[in-house]
Amino acid sequence: MSKRAILAVPAAVALTTAVVAGCAGSGGGSHSGSKASSGASSTQRTGPAPAESNPPGDIPDNQVYVAYRPPAGGFTVKVPEGWARSATHATTTFSDKLNKVEIAQASAGTAPTVQSVRAHMVPALRKQAPHFALGGVTTVHRKAGSAIRITYRTDSPPNQVTGKRVRDAVERYVFFHNGRQVVLTLAGPVGADNVDPWRIVSDSLRWQ
Repeated sequence: MSKRAILAVPAAVALTTAVVAGCAGSGGGSHSGSKASSGASSTQRTGPAPAESNPPGDIPDNQVYVAYRPPAGGFTVKVPEGWARSATHATTTFSDKLNKVEIAQASAGTAPTVQSVRAHMVPALRKQAPHFALGGVTTVHRKAGSAIRITYRTDSPPNQVTGKRVRDAVERYVFFHNGRQVVLTLAGPVGADNVDPWRIVSDSLRWQ
């Protein structure tokens, strides 16, 4: 091989290496640019939280329930055993994962009606519950007597870690007995099969 040919080989190798490096750099730049574009296109959600496609909020069939009696007495109601408990003023909340049982009591001069609940409680919920959507207001019968049931959907409070909200289906029962009003609020993700657990809780109220 001539000296000219020997000198040409390193030059060709160097040129090839440069071309490959340039292509790799171009590809990396394009990939990085794609990520930046994706981040720039994200927008803050303003509508209702989406319903989960596979709701994780089903309460197990073997869930055990225990009787809860408020410090002031007057009634007992069954709640799921083992759920976290918190209290503020006259409201006690039991929660687990995405489900919640809230128990509130107050004095009341008259028993609630469908009309009075529509006139007073529903407007208050509409102001307080994010993206409130009313399902209905009806009279139902439970072992403790008649109650007014409100069904509605709302966004859950944001997750403390992720900030994510889920769309909740809520049943609210308003009971009345001898000047005492008890409100049971049962909430869980839209699509979760909690019909039986919510019936157990709402049917367990006993006046004392």
